[in-house]
Amino acid sequence: MASEDSSANDAVRRFIERFALLLTEAGMPRMSARVFACILAEDEGQLTAGELAERLEVSPAAVSGAVRYLTQVGMIFRAREPGERRDHYRLHDDVWAEMYTSRAAILARWEKALAEGVELLGSDRPAGRRIEETREFFAFLREELPAVIQRWRERTRSAAGS
Repeated sequence: MASEDSSANDAVRRFIERFALLLTEAGMPRMSARVFACILAEDEGQLTAGELAERLEVSPAAVSGAVRYLTQVGMIFRAREPGERRDHYRLHDDVWAEMYTSRAAILARWEKALAEGVELLGSDRPAGRRIEETREFFAFLREELPAVIQRWRERTRSAAGS
């Protein structure tokens, strides 16, 4: 039986590293990707810094930097269980929808900066047209995102009711 547990744990560790690599390839810092994947693969959706360090075989300092990044970008949050001294790092209930909802403000700031670029370069120049197209794309994403997230939430509610 212990051999089966060890084999299952090894498979989970391999999944964590594979998914973390994909997140890293998409631009997430490596240790943050590993920490996120580790919490994602945990049944309770939460782990302490010590548990993360142990499972990932890294230093507590590495975990500290990773959770700081993940909390800043809204992928996890810190909570404390009643009567405990240690913080637990948890996933939001709907982590991807929460994360992308918070991106709307970022998209709006990018739109503003790009509008300034178009004004500076002029829409009659190739660079100005490219910047305007980029601004329009981000505006489109920002406008469409709430409806996409709403459809996602409806989909998950109906799947849960099945």
